[in-house]
Amino acid sequence: MDAVRPGVTAHEVDGAARQVLTDAGLGEAFLHRTGHGIGVSVHEEPYIAPGNDLPLREGMAFSIEPGIYFPGSWGARIEDIVVVTADGCVRLNNAPHALASVG
Repeated sequence: MDAVRPGVTAHEVDGAARQVLTDAGLGEAFLHRTGHGIGVSVHEEPYIAPGNDLPLREGMAFSIEPGIYFPGSWGARIEDIVVVTADGCVRLNNAPHALASVG
């Protein structure tokens, strides 16, 4: 979320998320895009993904949902919904990010 602000590209936000996971030794387990737009459709622009050079604009709403997956074993994803503001973003959901066990 720290990378989000007007003028930054969707590609750059995706890269920031990938760097965090790479630095933690989990880069190879990040198998999908970082996020997608929130609006009329379930998945829409802006796609927060490698190669998307779309600059972010104030008012855009999208998910930031990096995840790691170990096929045949387990996976985890944390999803936040943000809106771009004049100087960054605001997170719309306030659920804790702490590990929870269900089952």
